[in-house]
Order: sequence, then C-alpha cells, then structure tokens
Amino acid sequence: MFRSFKSSSLTFAPTIMTKVQIINKSPHELPAYQTEGASGMDIRAWLPQAVTLQPMERKLIPTGLYIALPRGLEAQIRPRSGLAIKKGLTLINTPGTIDSDYRGEIMVPMVNLSGEEQHIADGERIAQMIVAKYEKVEWENTELLEDTARGAGGFGHSGAH
Repeated sequence: MFRSFKSSSLTFAPTIMTKVQIINKSPHELPAYQTEGASGMDIRAWLPQAVTLQPMERKLIPTGLYIALPRGLEAQIRPRSGLAIKKGLTLINTPGTIDSDYRGEIMVPMVNLSGEEQHIADGERIAQMIVAKYEKVEWENTELLEDTARGAGGFGHSGAH
C-alpha cells in the first residue's frame, strides 16, 4: 500500500506502508504518528492505577500491546523528548529493540532522572516506537581493516580541531 502526503506546495514521495499484526489489550488507541513527518508512533501506558516513580527509580510500564513484525523489521522503543525535558522521565536501555520473533507484551523501562517524584497516568504517551528495516551480517575475519582519514579517532575526535 502506498500513501503520499501533500503539504501546501510540497508533495512528498510515496511511503510504502507495511501491515503489522497487533493485539491491543488496553482500551487506548493504537500507536499513532502525530504528524505527517513523524518517524515514531506514540505508545501509551496501560495502568490499573497511576504509577509513581521516585528520583532515580526504574519501573517497567505495561502497554497492553503485542505485535508480530515481519522478518527484516525491528521496532525501536525510544524516549519522548517532552517527558524528558518536562518531567525528567526517560527510558533505560534505549533504544529498546523488539525483534520480529518476540510475541510478549511491549513493556517500557522508565526511569525518573528528576529530583522529584513523578507520576505516570493510564493512557499517558510514554514512548515512541519506530519500525525499521535491518540487515543481518556475516563476519569476515581479517588481520587488517581498510584505512580511513579518521582512523581510530573516536569519542570527541571530530570536534577536537
């Protein structure tokens, strides 16, 4: 399925839409793109009651979502910038990876980096999910690597000059 977007005088190239099976045990809407140009879909907490996170506390937050990705696709779970800047809430193990053969509930590992307790409400948008293609590799063991201008420079190397 192809979908193209129009924005005032711009027309964006067609986007290939891949169907992904999903079970939603929560009463909340399915993950959704909030704008035409968004790469991530917001996902929501599914909680019987609000969760409180103390400073530096970590908890797994359920979503009620179960997906079956086709082979060659992964889902990445990433923080929402608004929660990070406004409440100091972010994700540990980010981006989290959901493999194509995983069939369990999507759980979001959150941490409170603020100095105050923070609350997460049922239905609150807590993370973004990006579905992306990946490639598998086969290692080729060697004694030397092709040289580049950068070489072994890393960890701030490119901004040092």
